[in-house]
Amino acid sequence: MKAAGKVFKYGDNVDTDVIIPARYLNTPDMRELAKHCMEDIDPAFAAAVRPGDILVAGRNFGCGSSREHAPASIKAAGVACVIAATFARIFYRNALNIGLPILECPEAAAAIASGHQASVDFETGVIRDETTGASFRAEPFPPFMQELIAAGGLGAYMSKRA
Repeated sequence: MKAAGKVFKYGDNVDTDVIIPARYLNTPDMRELAKHCMEDIDPAFAAAVRPGDILVAGRNFGCGSSREHAPASIKAAGVACVIAATFARIFYRNALNIGLPILECPEAAAAIASGHQASVDFETGVIRDETTGASFRAEPFPPFMQELIAAGGLGAYMSKRA
């Protein structure tokens, strides 16, 4: 599994209320949530993001409430992967549960700039800043986690196994 796209970069402590503001949580429509993803930190994000793009952030990405809407809105917006120095634990679990690939790599999070092109190989954990040529290594997903993500999340994965 691989991803490649334009980078959107954010700082430390990006909380779930910034990822998807609570005022939009009254809709179950993921396409509607995607239109408001990152709106309070980057009003241009939803209009600019394209399928396959990559979100890069600093420490403690996804802190705040435990709502699954935050990673779901990122995935619905077309983001192929989130790379951060660290993730809030509940966001980490929610992201994997819905099939959004996320990688912790402090070096990549610090070095890759907004607007760069980046690629990720989930099998090897190699992250590459295609703009500068720099490479970084994150812990790769084990095979079962790659299957879970490829299936679209835990629910879909378990349905296939039943």
